[in-house]
Amino acid sequence: MLTFAAAVFFLVITPGPGVLTLAGVGSAFGRGPGLRFMAGLFIGHNIVAALVVSGIAALILTEPRLRVVLAVLTIGYLGWLAFRIAFAGAKIAFIQRQSAPGIRGAMLLQAINPKAYAVNTALFSGFAFLPDNPPVEIAVKFVILGALWLAIHGLWLWAGLSLHRLDLSHRTQRTINMAMAASMLTVVGLAAWSQFGG
Repeated sequence: MLTFAAAVFFLVITPGPGVLTLAGVGSAFGRGPGLRFMAGLFIGHNIVAALVVSGIAALILTEPRLRVVLAVLTIGYLGWLAFRIAFAGAKIAFIQRQSAPGIRGAMLLQAINPKAYAVNTALFSGFAFLPDNPPVEIAVKFVILGALWLAIHGLWLWAGLSLHRLDLSHRTQRTINMAMAASMLTVVGLAAWSQFGG
């Protein structure tokens, strides 16, 4: 069980689309929007975990064309989120006063987030600690994963909120937003390369 908890910690804390976007939303839009986005990510995370545990995700992802469609949706949606974070509060007329992505947007992100499927598949298909009672093991894994997920994502949101609260100049805040968006786009680029070029 401790090995499972350690695996959860290291797999969830590594930067992926969810945590980078969460920190970006916190930095760009503040506490309320950040908490709403985190709630949506958590709901989406649990839906993905249920799809993985039930085997539905494996059935869906065996279809190569569907995997390509999901990859394209992921890349497009993450690019759009990066744009919104980069230009949050910008003075450019056509993007001024961007609203934060909400619960539904976060759930959509998890639904098309390749890291969410990979992490849940690794955690639920491995690290058996109650092999004689799989239903109890799955329930315990959901509890451990949920608790650590909330703590780790809370830290990422806190990091973004800390930047938001520093009362930085508009130019500095915009530079930070751009850096967060660039980090997200790096993840997008890696995802695209692994799907289409690797």
